[in-house]
Amino acid sequence: MAKSMLGHIFPGLGFFLIGLWHLFNHIKLHLQNPKSFTTHPWFPTKKVRYLELFLIIIGSCRYTYTEIFRHHHLDPDGTIPTPYLISIEHTSITIFYIVYASFAIVLDFVGARAKYSLTQLLAAVAFCQQLIMFRLHSTNHSGLEGQYHLFLQILTIIALSSTVMAIGFRKSFIIGFCQSLSLLFVGVWMIAIGFMLGTPGFLPKGCFLISGKGHQEVNCHDEESLHRAKALINIEFSWYVIGIMIFSMSFYLFLAKVYREKVKVKYLPLEKNEKKGEKNHEDDDEEDDLGL
Repeated sequence: MAKSMLGHIFPGLGFFLIGLWHLFNHIKLHLQNPKSFTTHPWFPTKKVRYLELFLIIIGSCRYTYTEIFRHHHLDPDGTIPTPYLISIEHTSITIFYIVYASFAIVLDFVGARAKYSLTQLLAAVAFCQQLIMFRLHSTNHSGLEGQYHLFLQILTIIALSSTVMAIGFRKSFIIGFCQSLSLLFVGVWMIAIGFMLGTPGFLPKGCFLISGKGHQEVNCHDEESLHRAKALINIEFSWYVIGIMIFSMSFYLFLAKVYREKVKVKYLPLEKNEKKGEKNHEDDDEEDDLGL
């Protein structure tokens, strides 16, 4: 499996899992306590409170080590070889994720009063840096890869915008939902980039792989093949949007059924008269309105 292919798939898998974890927890919290709901930049687990943040640090450290120290070496004069600048750019992103996760742990551990806002700010800066690196890439992405990365930039902008908005509107469920979904979508799209651009059998007709120093590129035989390939990527992204939205709505409805049943079992008395039953139904409708 090509290195450039793995460089998209493994980080993409990380984004996908974290996005799914956030989506699950945001929906769960809103269903259980719609009136006191707040968005969260990260979620603790029962056994290991900082498991999510530890995994971000471990994954980012592993990626940084592989990109910088394992595969690449400096030129004899101590400078960075030009073909490997792309690796330094990628590791600049992962290093800041290490900074984000580390300070998120420290801010929570010391009980800082502004820990929520500062943690969200760190996450927003991480997305901002990622967007800048994708936009001003040293490889000057063009063709198929450029089209894929254009949509990746759009998804990063959505993640950045929702994170910034969450600082001022921390009670908004829809912002937390969008933030989680954008992380999940970034992961899915990065995995798609890895497979579609790294597997010769998945390349559009008239396009082929070229292996260079430290990087693989996709070229097309002529302008017509390139135009056709870009159109296919546009269609692919559109279908991914449809699939992601179907999944997110279905996931919400499934969790709504599960957790609303749990709430009813926990809070409703076994014996209730007709008036209490009617009142409970009214309260449920009230919560539905607030939730939407």
